[in-house]
Amino acid sequence: MTDRALTFEAAGSTDTGRVRRFNEDAFLIRTASGLWAVSDGMGGHEAGRLASSLVVESLESIQPQETPELLLTDSGRRLSLANMRLKRIAQDRGYDIIGATVVVLLAHGREYSCVWSGDSRIYRVRGGAIEQLTRDHSEAEELVARGILTREEVKFWPRRNVITRAIGVADTAEVEVVSGELRPEDVYVLCSDGLTGHVEDEEIRAVVGDPDVDVQTASDRLIALTLERGAKDNVTAVVVRVRRREPTVLDTSREIPSGWASSS
Repeated sequence: MTDRALTFEAAGSTDTGRVRRFNEDAFLIRTASGLWAVSDGMGGHEAGRLASSLVVESLESIQPQETPELLLTDSGRRLSLANMRLKRIAQDRGYDIIGATVVVLLAHGREYSCVWSGDSRIYRVRGGAIEQLTRDHSEAEELVARGILTREEVKFWPRRNVITRAIGVADTAEVEVVSGELRPEDVYVLCSDGLTGHVEDEEIRAVVGDPDVDVQTASDRLIALTLERGAKDNVTAVVVRVRRREPTVLDTSREIPSGWASSS
């Protein structure tokens, strides 16, 4: 359950892009349960679409939980089930791999958690600054962390899209988790790498950081910006804005105190 003092606005958009024939991305918005997700399938053709759809389907039935820990545990369990199902499907159909990246944003009370596997991302815009909350599970990110490649060099590295984790790839679901505090006016952006391959972090901040722009418009603008730049991959963006819930004001203008009579 989310804090009664907070409310959430959420919307998502996805597009096949300018090059790919199939859209292997999928997203999920379950605001009542405090859960939002983006998944990017891999395996080619229908296999990738099947993988991302199955991951989202596994998360879709999660219900509101009593504690953040229970919500996180349930999400992990659903991803583990998705992992097993994808492994079994790949074996039955003779595929080497059917897998999908995933990023999940969970909200409960005043706490959030990011759960992810692969190179889809979650950003947060707070106080006018943008921060990437997830860390790509990729060969490129590992080389940057070791100081072998710079961020600029990664953009031109031929293996920059090779990932090291995904749901359905290993025998068990390999995910990473970070948690923190929710604050009013935070904006969270969940996206596939089709967005970050064309749009810079500061451009994302500029699009979603205006509190007067609704979340659906912000999400659509991110997709449109990617399409303008060639959209070589499928692209998906989910925008979640945290609001302070306005107190309810009771209309007492027609109330008559007990024992009084109306003069009308």
